[in-house]
Amino acid sequence: MAVMTLSPLTWIVLMCLAGTFASIIVSLLVSLAAHPRIVPVLVSYAIGAMLGAVFLDLLPHAIEHAGNVQHIMATVLAGVLFFFLLEKLVLWRHCHEHHCEAHEHRGHSHSPKASGWLILMGDVVHNFVDGILIAAAFTGSTEIGIVTALAIIAHEIPQETGDFVILLHSGFSRFKAILLNILSSIATLVGAVLAYLLLSGLESWVPSMLALAAASLLYVSVADLIPGLHKRPELKATGLQIGMILLGVLSIQVVQILIGE
Repeated sequence: MAVMTLSPLTWIVLMCLAGTFASIIVSLLVSLAAHPRIVPVLVSYAIGAMLGAVFLDLLPHAIEHAGNVQHIMATVLAGVLFFFLLEKLVLWRHCHEHHCEAHEHRGHSHSPKASGWLILMGDVVHNFVDGILIAAAFTGSTEIGIVTALAIIAHEIPQETGDFVILLHSGFSRFKAILLNILSSIATLVGAVLAYLLLSGLESWVPSMLALAAASLLYVSVADLIPGLHKRPELKATGLQIGMILLGVLSIQVVQILIGE
């Protein structure tokens, strides 16, 4: 068929744009469905989706590509410490330019938007790596490239949903959260095109970038989001939180099963 005669670069661009389009649709659907009272419940789902992405997707792939577990774990550790220092810098700037609640109310140890910006940074790195993987697949064959790209797009849906919820929870407006989600998804196209042109130079960086993306999700979910769940210690709320976290993890696992990973 004529469609299969498209150049690899054309296919790469088309599949990356399809991923961006999917991100827009997911953001719009979540925006329409996310009532302010539902957002705290969806945060638990987002935590599960992020932890599932870290331990079921990012780290296994990083180790597989690197072949050196110690290097990957050291990179994750360095990444967690880096994001800790980065959030400290955000807090320092916030407390010097605005009325700082962190020093007046115990239990409010960080600016809500800090976790949102950290999620965006990690999402950009993750999407950039996805672009590299898509480009690498298309250098093998068009069929492998299409299957790989579709698998990556499908795998991103639950995580993009979680990221969007975190942006809403962090205080971003719906419009700004959608816009930032779309902009972060463009990193896939950037990574793919650069990888296609300079694949041999970028491919060796994939494991480290996957590990850094995992570190960002791990830090935000464990350091920023999970402590907030403890503000609702009652049994009913705790049960709902655990159920939504497990649902988030399960959604990552189901997608992996469906795409045959």
